[in-house]
Parts: sequence; structure tokens; C-alpha cells
Amino acid sequence: MAKAPRQIAPISAHWYPGADAVNGPLAAAFETLGEQDFTHRSHFIDGRFENLYLNRGRLPGLAAVLDFATGAAAERLGPDCPALRCGFWLNAMHASSSTSRHDHAENDELLSAVYYVTAPADSGDICFADGPFQTRVTPEPGLLLLFPPSLGHWVEPHQGTGLRLSVACNLGPAAED
Repeated sequence: MAKAPRQIAPISAHWYPGADAVNGPLAAAFETLGEQDFTHRSHFIDGRFENLYLNRGRLPGLAAVLDFATGAAAERLGPDCPALRCGFWLNAMHASSSTSRHDHAENDELLSAVYYVTAPADSGDICFADGPFQTRVTPEPGLLLLFPPSLGHWVEPHQGTGLRLSVACNLGPAAED
């Protein structure tokens, strides 16, 4: 019996037009944060917390990045897209850091996203796997990737220098009042 054709899961790339004005101040403000600034931290692996949670207004420009991600997701989902909520966290990686394979297929997410604030050379590609297919993307500041929450992905080891800072999001239907 022949296998049905399989399509590579859709990953879309979007460039934030305000990146040049936002990324520098956002990254600089991030560097001043202490433990007390995070509302929650999770996934302590190899000496670092992979997921850093804070209030949306805590860093300059973060709300604008999240609004851009939500707008890009709504556009991708089309005219029948419900109002969206955007759950987010930061991922800060220094040299030798990586992220193991995982997905975001929890609850009722419609799309997942990652936005790159800083991405030094050799800071680790994000890799996606869908069955026999594998896609790798080299991060660049200002790049937003949208992808299905069920799509397995990981980040290769950061072999460069400097901070690789990204904002990850899960986007799903907003709660009805």
C-alpha cells in the first residue's frame, strides 16, 4: 500500500518593521533584570531556566512585539480567526546553551511563535521536524516565525558569543467574558 503524500508543516516568516527601534532597548533592559523581576521561571536544564516569564509592560517594546506577533497570527489564520490571546515567555541563551526537542501542543493553541531580539552569529539554529522532513532556520533579529504548536522543534547549541534572546508565544482563542 502506497503512503499518502505528506506536506511539510507550514512555517511562516515575518519581519517586524519596528525591530531596529525596539530590539536594542529591549535587550539592554533585559540585561538589567534580576530574579525578582520574573513572575515565574521554568525548565531548569543545564544550569539555566529555559522559560522566563514577566509582565508584558516590564520591558520597553515587548508589548509592541507581542502585538505584532498576534496580528501576524490573525492574518495567517484568516478571516474566521477568533480574537486571540498571546501567552509569552523569554528564552535567554548564552554560549553552549541549547534547547531540547519539544512542542507546544497543549490546551487550545492555534499557533506558536518565536521572535528574535538578539541573535549573534553561530547562536544556534532553530530546527523543526515533521515526520521525515527537517527544516532549520538561522535566527536573525526582527524575525518572527509562526508554526503549528504540534510541530516538534529544538535549538542547536549556541556556539557563538553574546546573548541570544528570543520571545516565544502560544496564540489561542481569547477567553470569552
